[in-house]
Amino acid sequence: MEGRAFVTIRDLVDLRKEGRTLTLLPRQPVHSQLAGAHGSRLRGRGLDFRELRAYVPGDDVRDIDWKVTARMQRPHTRIYSEERNRPALLLVDQRINMFFGSQLNMKSVTAAHAAALIVWRVLAQGDQPGAIVFGDDNQIEIRPARSDLRAMSILRAIETLNQSLRANDGRESRPSQLNQILRRADRLATHDHHIVLVSDLDGMDDETHPLLNRLTQRNDVVVLLVNDPLERELPDAGRLVVSDGRHQLEIDTSNPSLRQKFSNTFKANMESGRQELQKRNVSMLPIGTEAPVAGQLNALLGLNPSARRRSA
Repeated sequence: MEGRAFVTIRDLVDLRKEGRTLTLLPRQPVHSQLAGAHGSRLRGRGLDFRELRAYVPGDDVRDIDWKVTARMQRPHTRIYSEERNRPALLLVDQRINMFFGSQLNMKSVTAAHAAALIVWRVLAQGDQPGAIVFGDDNQIEIRPARSDLRAMSILRAIETLNQSLRANDGRESRPSQLNQILRRADRLATHDHHIVLVSDLDGMDDETHPLLNRLTQRNDVVVLLVNDPLERELPDAGRLVVSDGRHQLEIDTSNPSLRQKFSNTFKANMESGRQELQKRNVSMLPIGTEAPVAGQLNALLGLNPSARRRSA
């Protein structure tokens, strides 16, 4: 998929096959960003009791029903089936601050691709995808449901807000929209949802933390932090004029100490943000605009084990 400033519904539908190779299950490889010190483990799916039967070698001893075993004088184990239809709620940022990119894609496009991959994965594993796709002054809400039609509704909402972005339309950035969307998610996701926020976190402040605390008390929350190489490191390009849309500043990027300070500041902010989110049991996965999203998510989350066996 070539680099671009906008997405189409066809782009997002074409990601279905790649989305099926992702895993949102709780057991992640050692190198995964969701393992160990890198972030909290997801709760994973629940289990529904299916039957009680005599123990056979290979059964998990933790599932032995000791009361029945004592009564029957023979080991018995409880058999469970994986719970299906768990709702997932994607919060997809398509604000004007996301309309920026220096290499392969705009941040808004990267967010759209990441959201589409998650939608297709959620649907493939038998769960219910839903979403709040938000811009600076509007949002489209799709309640979770397990169907291709619901997935397509989410993708169309992403396409609609993505294609409405324009650098020169006079639109003002609304950082406060981030917390507003989290408040709305808190009302929608009553319990046991997977909540995936796909954003650059513009607008994150002291109010954001208690909102995340409320969400993580009843749900699993993951943040896909979208970022661009120019936000991580300044190029050596001489004197440049930079602007946030309202103010301009001239900087000398040929100054090595300035570039180093810029890079160190980004890394410090990233680590500080990761630690703050980790305290709230929120996993943060950085997604860059310079490479296809599917490969990045596979590296961070790990391939679905069955998909790995098929590709071996």
